[in-house]
Amino acid sequence: MVVTVRSLGLNGISGYEVAVECFLSGGLPAFDVVGLPDAAVREARERVRSAVKSSGIKFPVSRITVNLAPASQRKEGTVYDLPILLGILRASEELPELPEDAAFLGELSLGGSLRRVSGVLPMALCAARLGIRTLYVPDENAAEATLADGITVYGVENIGQLLRHLKGEEAIAPAPKWQITPVDRPLPDFSDVMGQENVKRALEVAAAGGHNALLIGSPGSGKSMLARRLPSILPDMTREESLQTTEIYSVAGMTQADHPLVTERPFRTPHHTASPVSLSGGGAVPRPGEISLAHNGVLFLDELPEFDKSALETLRQPLEDGVVTITRAAGSLTLPSRFMLICAMNPCRCGWYAHPDRRCTCSEAQVQHYMRRISGPLLDRIDMHITVPSVDYEAMRRREAAESSAQVRKRVNAAREIQKKRYAGTEVTCNAYMTPAMIGAYCALDDKGEKLMKGAFDRLGLTGRSHDRILRMARTIADLEGSEQIEAIHLAEAIQYRSNNLLK
Repeated sequence: MVVTVRSLGLNGISGYEVAVECFLSGGLPAFDVVGLPDAAVREARERVRSAVKSSGIKFPVSRITVNLAPASQRKEGTVYDLPILLGILRASEELPELPEDAAFLGELSLGGSLRRVSGVLPMALCAARLGIRTLYVPDENAAEATLADGITVYGVENIGQLLRHLKGEEAIAPAPKWQITPVDRPLPDFSDVMGQENVKRALEVAAAGGHNALLIGSPGSGKSMLARRLPSILPDMTREESLQTTEIYSVAGMTQADHPLVTERPFRTPHHTASPVSLSGGGAVPRPGEISLAHNGVLFLDELPEFDKSALETLRQPLEDGVVTITRAAGSLTLPSRFMLICAMNPCRCGWYAHPDRRCTCSEAQVQHYMRRISGPLLDRIDMHITVPSVDYEAMRRREAAESSAQVRKRVNAAREIQKKRYAGTEVTCNAYMTPAMIGAYCALDDKGEKLMKGAFDRLGLTGRSHDRILRMARTIADLEGSEQIEAIHLAEAIQYRSNNLLK
């Protein structure tokens, strides 16, 4: 008798249905798993055998063949342990018929308990789309699985508990829908930063419109300090954004059992020794990289010129398209990577070029060589080039309280609400991602603005891309001011964010 148990698998961060077919036949005892299994799936034979015996059930003495369909798709991981075990027990008539609208997944321990697995949320969302109404998962994954609407989730602790439930002897209570609970995770606050009001304003504009920014300044000027306080002023995440980000973190095995939904925008800070694969994703089995883990959040690259040039160049296409496509021998997958790129760097190798005390020891040629470590195409994709001046003594000793992040965040949220209404019904979520058609519709300039823009275009040698990025920034500045039209003052502020003399 062939028994089919419904399960789920992962292709990148997308779930798909897997039919686990079990067949018991005569002949010498054997246990074969086919359907392109990887090493972890093949090893399920020993985990299943031990779990069955540890649960006090007789393991069938026959030839066992397990097929994972579709056989053309490579199967990875340990999620198929549970459906394989249930298929074998059903084929040996140790279990009644399984519900047709139920799916099972989970890793088994040798003692028969279920262990947590990765990627449960995208698989649960796929189950809901396929019409699966009941999902059995390890107890530690139950809260995460309940984030998918339209399915009943059962958290299973061990095999004995599940078998009693399926036989109707002792029912398992469905897992309650996980609800967001306030988590007190205080973030570094802008009020800690003395002075640097212009840079704070620039980061407020960046947060309000989702713009990329490069901070250039001497050591100790506060570049990293300011960047690490950016999360405290980022706009609140929508439910859709939270689910998108959580899917990526689920596949990477980075969700928390007690708080499975990512509700705060990610802030990823890879070291400057990061490889191209660690940034873009990939590996023998393609997995999300830093730019995907920063989806809907911030990727902060400190000491930008120290990064490997090939690693930095992998950012160019994702910055434009919002996705990264990874092609390897094992397959190809496309991952979301819509993030704010925030970078920090010194103006030269020694770090003191253009400092008031003139302590720089670099020649002009050395300064230019240092700046050329960052390619022109990458710089052109960074909206804001901000100079971070050294803090003077009076600013450090100032006693009046600086503006808090909470106050700034109110303005940022208000500006984002304007943008949500403006782009309702489209895939665009903020000004930084406006299409050329949207720029034409929402970034119209008056005569004064046109004259100002033309002067800046000729004087700064702007490209078509940088021209559009200035208009997007001007639109964000106008939104922060609650203005329907882009005024000349808004455009002037946007232009000065692209006027860094060090990058000419």
